[in-house]
Amino acid sequence: MDPAKAKEHIDRIGRFRILVMGRANAGKTTILQRVCNTTDNPEIFNGKGEKVDAAVVHGSLTRGHHNIEDELVFQSNPGFVFHDSCGFESGSVEQFERMTKFVTDRAKTTQLDKRIHAIWFCIPLTESHRMVMAAERKFFDGCDTGHVPVIVLLTKADTLSVEAVEKLMGQGMSVGDAMREAKMVEEKMLHECLQRVKGWLNEKSFPPKDYLSLTEGAKCTPLLTCTANALKEEGLQQLLISTQQSNLELCMEYAIMK
Repeated sequence: MDPAKAKEHIDRIGRFRILVMGRANAGKTTILQRVCNTTDNPEIFNGKGEKVDAAVVHGSLTRGHHNIEDELVFQSNPGFVFHDSCGFESGSVEQFERMTKFVTDRAKTTQLDKRIHAIWFCIPLTESHRMVMAAERKFFDGCDTGHVPVIVLLTKADTLSVEAVEKLMGQGMSVGDAMREAKMVEEKMLHECLQRVKGWLNEKSFPPKDYLSLTEGAKCTPLLTCTANALKEEGLQQLLISTQQSNLELCMEYAIMK
């Protein structure tokens, strides 16, 4: 895309908008803070752009009590606007229908500054025995996101290290030896978890565009690169990259990719 046209496209869109989905305690807030390079909580605005009293919605990302229309914006990086799926994972039919309407409307709206551009679906590995439950199956079977790519994020992958140590100790190793050998076992467990999730979700009517595992404190570059690669429009890719001008690694990787 011509640089002048790309800039015009970016100016019309304004901000990169992401819907974040997943169960409570899936690590959503931590991911958003990492992407926006902050430890602060986001400011919250309603669908009319009016700021919502933070005290009213305190903890909303973890409890899912706020409206999916609410916009979550971090002062450290206002180039991003986040929405949270707010609780359809609990099994509420009403919440699921509200979420699918939001996705459909925001994927196709003629108001470019209101469109969602990507969906991050968080699945925590803290309960590796039940990674994909009814809510996940229902979403990928019943929600057509159109051109908006869905990326599944396996969060809290570092919790597998405890399972790896326990597994090795169960085989007779001492604590010290188990901790030294745990890394290889942990990587194998993560690979197996990823393959299981892919096997379950790739069979659905509307499978994810891509998958990525995230550990506590890891850089956000792989997530942003994965998201950029999943976007079909070069203008959107450039808009995403423009939110991360201080991320030299990402900017260089995108330049090489192009």
